[in-house]
Amino acid sequence: MGVTRQKHAKKIMGFYKHSFQFREPFQVLLDGTFCQAALRNKIQIREQLPGYLGGAAQLCTTRCVIKELESLGKALYGAKLIAQRFEVRKCSHHKDPVSGSTCLLSMIEDGNPHHFFIATQDQDLSNKVKKKPGVPLLFIIQNTMVLDKPSPKSLAFVQKLQTNQLVPEYQKQSIVELKEKEGLAKQEGEKRRKRKRAGGPNPLSCLKKKKKTPEGQEPSAQKKKRRKRKRNR
Repeated sequence: MGVTRQKHAKKIMGFYKHSFQFREPFQVLLDGTFCQAALRNKIQIREQLPGYLGGAAQLCTTRCVIKELESLGKALYGAKLIAQRFEVRKCSHHKDPVSGSTCLLSMIEDGNPHHFFIATQDQDLSNKVKKKPGVPLLFIIQNTMVLDKPSPKSLAFVQKLQTNQLVPEYQKQSIVELKEKEGLAKQEGEKRRKRKRAGGPNPLSCLKKKKKTPEGQEPSAQKKKRRKRKRNR
């Protein structure tokens, strides 16, 4: 395994761990095309993948993927045997199996809450996975497994998080639980209930208004002064 490729994978894993809370064991959903490519290129997925990702990995698939491989006959018999060795994750297509790509897409709906990696060689499926933030994509080039760089959707999602424009539901719940634990929720509620008391009236508005003296009329005080002057004379 090349040193450069390992550094590349470590950097990408750091992004998903920090931004989307991916933790060991990493859950990797594989489809039939990935199993077939691994078989053709003699890649030991179970042995090589944990070392590449830098931690324990749980390899898994779905019943729909296995059913699809069975329907394709002898050409993909080896890929079917490989897929059958992995854990089978429950999907919502028990009675009516769907294509492997459709099934895997359904497993990462609603923000990929189970933190699945998708391992596939299907280009159409890869393009659809890239439109969903927080879903790491694995594929095989020649005889090498490659972890794709974060998609523009994932990068944009993280950018919004950093600017506080978007908070994932699981983080909102964590914030609520933390506030309840620290008793902050109660304090905030009490602060909201307290309203500003109405202030007293403006003291300037309480001053008595001066009576306006009609034009042509003298105040009574001035009249009294004039009378006194006349008497003194």
